[in-house]
Amino acid sequence: MGTICGANCDHCGFKDKCAGCEKTCGSPFGGKCVAAEYIKASGKEAYAAFKGELLAEVNALLASWGYPEAAALTELPGFFVNLAYPLPGGERVKFLEDKNVYLGTQVEIAGQERCVGVVADGGFLLLCSYGENGADPELLAYRKR
Repeated sequence: MGTICGANCDHCGFKDKCAGCEKTCGSPFGGKCVAAEYIKASGKEAYAAFKGELLAEVNALLASWGYPEAAALTELPGFFVNLAYPLPGGERVKFLEDKNVYLGTQVEIAGQERCVGVVADGGFLLLCSYGENGADPELLAYRKR
């Protein structure tokens, strides 16, 4: 399967849901892909620089909450990271689009059962915590970039 960003699809756990980036012009799950859009507009080198800048921003956010740094950001389908967060009134809300591809990472914290996750694209950063397999998610921060 051909890609726009150069990802190795052979090891992807979502191949059964993916139509392929080259075949879909950068919409492997039917929505927008942050990598494909950036590369088509500015090239692979610019995308690599964008990911580096975004990782620095993510790590600054993690540090402000007292969490360890993330090593890298990975392209992730929205349906994998689009958790439903409880609001004070009891309503549960999803902030992402299942069909889009975002950049994200998970940070495991030694001695704790919960993980911290970050999801981002060119327009926002979302920081959350959750239990095993995304259980009991808690929205910690959502901000525009």
